[in-house]
This record gives sequence, C-alpha cells and structure tokens, in this order.
Amino acid sequence: MPRTALPLVQGTLDLLVLRTLASGPMHGYGVATAVHERTGGDLAVEDAALYQALHRLDRQGLVDAEWRQSENNRRARYYALTRAGRKRLREETANWRRYSRAVEAVLQGT
Repeated sequence: MPRTALPLVQGTLDLLVLRTLASGPMHGYGVATAVHERTGGDLAVEDAALYQALHRLDRQGLVDAEWRQSENNRRARYYALTRAGRKRLREETANWRRYSRAVEAVLQGT
C-alpha cells in the first residue's frame, strides 16, 4: 500500500526551498520534484504553497528569478539563491538542527 505524504510542518517550506536551490538554479516544478524525490515521497509540496514561498523569498532578496527555456523547451521561471539566501539557509539549517535535537531529546525521554 503506498504511503501518504506527510504534511509539512509550519515554517519549514522556505528552508526546504532554500536547501533545494543550493544545488543550483531550478524552476518551481523542479523544486517540488526534488523535495519529493529526496524524501522518498514522504514530503510533497503543493503548487500554491510552493509558488507563494518562491515569491516571498524573491521579495525578501533571498532568491533571484529569471525566465529561461526549460528542458522541455517551455518558458519557465528559474530561481537561484542569492548571497543573502545562502546566509539565511545556514542560519535556518542551524536552527532546524537545534530544534530537531530538542524534540528528539523529549521523545527519547532524556
């Protein structure tokens, strides 16, 4: 029986997008596909939420966007991390790891 994707924890989508874009410029569908594949299908990003996140990150100066031809010869908007985006990724990654260690400590009963 196929597993159902887990809902995203509030506040994690921006981190997932930034981390995915650290591999290089990508269009929105590529970001969603990469997250799905890297998590073995455990996480699925809804289109509306993804594009809201990409626009929000663009407004914050964390990603740059430009129109290009996709691998399917379609016009697509490609997103790439900015220097500020890389800095935010480092900060948010450290925060997430600290948070997950704290939750794991509670779950382990220590």
